[in-house]
Amino acid sequence: MTLQATFQRWLPKVRRMALSLPMALLAAAVLVGINETGHMRSQDAVRQMSQWQVTRGAVNSLLQSMLDAETGQRGYLLTGNDTYLEPYDKAMTAVQSHLDTLRNQFVDSREDLQEVAHLSRQVSRKLAEMELSLRLRRQGNEDAWKFVLHTDMGRENMDEIRKHAHALIERSSAKVQLGQEQILQSLMLSRIGIATVTAIGLLAFFMYLRQAHALLLVNQREQALLEYERDRLEGLVRERTATLSELANHLQQVREDERGHLARELHDELGALLTAAKLDVARLKSKIDATVPDVAERLKHLTDTLNSGIALKRRIIEDLRPSSLSHLGLTAALEILTREYAQRAGIEVETNLEQVELPGGAQLTVYRMVQEALTNIGKYAQATKVLVSVHAHPKHVAVQVHDNGTGFDPASVRVSSHGLAGMRHRVEAAGGRLSVHSSPGNGTLLSAVLPLQR
Repeated sequence: MTLQATFQRWLPKVRRMALSLPMALLAAAVLVGINETGHMRSQDAVRQMSQWQVTRGAVNSLLQSMLDAETGQRGYLLTGNDTYLEPYDKAMTAVQSHLDTLRNQFVDSREDLQEVAHLSRQVSRKLAEMELSLRLRRQGNEDAWKFVLHTDMGRENMDEIRKHAHALIERSSAKVQLGQEQILQSLMLSRIGIATVTAIGLLAFFMYLRQAHALLLVNQREQALLEYERDRLEGLVRERTATLSELANHLQQVREDERGHLARELHDELGALLTAAKLDVARLKSKIDATVPDVAERLKHLTDTLNSGIALKRRIIEDLRPSSLSHLGLTAALEILTREYAQRAGIEVETNLEQVELPGGAQLTVYRMVQEALTNIGKYAQATKVLVSVHAHPKHVAVQVHDNGTGFDPASVRVSSHGLAGMRHRVEAAGGRLSVHSSPGNGTLLSAVLPLQR
């Protein structure tokens, strides 16, 4: 067979391919365009429906939180039992979270944001009314809080809250209905497109779409598996972190308990032994001839040794478990600590201490923090002056230890240095936060903020 004959035999097939290929490409372009249009409209509709679900859930949660807050408030007003305030406090926190969720949902809609603003104002009025009743109840003003409780102001506020909440739900429902109509239109448009393309006879292209759809489903399943694995790992990390934090808190508490036990043992056992020895020395003085120079010198040395042992025992006990903290309070304990440190280290220590009301655990946290800071200053800072201050604020207590030493770069602290890490963990376990400000040659400022109530 010659080359010319072969060419003539394949020429009709080439012409058919040249004609069918543009038609196939045109049909493919039409189908892709229709599918993309429907896909985008469907995505918008699904997004609106998802937004409606989030909005409805946030509104329902907001209403539930308001009901919980009102229930806790009324329970406390009627009984005076502080346990009713726990759901009230939780609901107060949840209300702000739900309002923030609603604002984020309607950030692109001015009308919806105005409705959310109206809802927020009504919620603020209701919360202010409940807070007023609680404050009057705590102050013992029975007539005032009962008057506030029996007025229609609370019911009117709740009615307004429900009205604005239902308005938001109705707006979202209208958007969902519009999205459903868009989905139906998209589906109809896709059916027409597919029917048109099928009429052209592009079966192969239809099979390609099916294959692409299968690949899309596979990708979605893989994405779902990846998200599931990521969520599982994040949950595992959170669980391990919580476990380690709980373990660290437990070890810290065990350490303090052991210190307290050892301090009690030293105070009871060793104190009794040293006191008995001192009494025996006093009895010996009355039994022997103290006029002999060597005997008198030995008795004096023994008495001085026993007094030094008693003083050492007292200092060790105070370092292990400061009795002044439990007997005299935080301010007096810090004054004693700074005064003894100044005498022992030869460093000028200035104090500015205000009376604060902190729980026992938080007081011990502040004491240990100042104690550790002074120890580090004596070891590394080469400072000549230290300022220790404690200031009381309406909702928190600020503690600062400032020295004029050599300073350091906080970013270059070795991982093996656990002093600052231990202080930070102790402060954070008490619900506060610790910050360190220092630079070479400019001293160090150690600052902690602890809440008055957790």
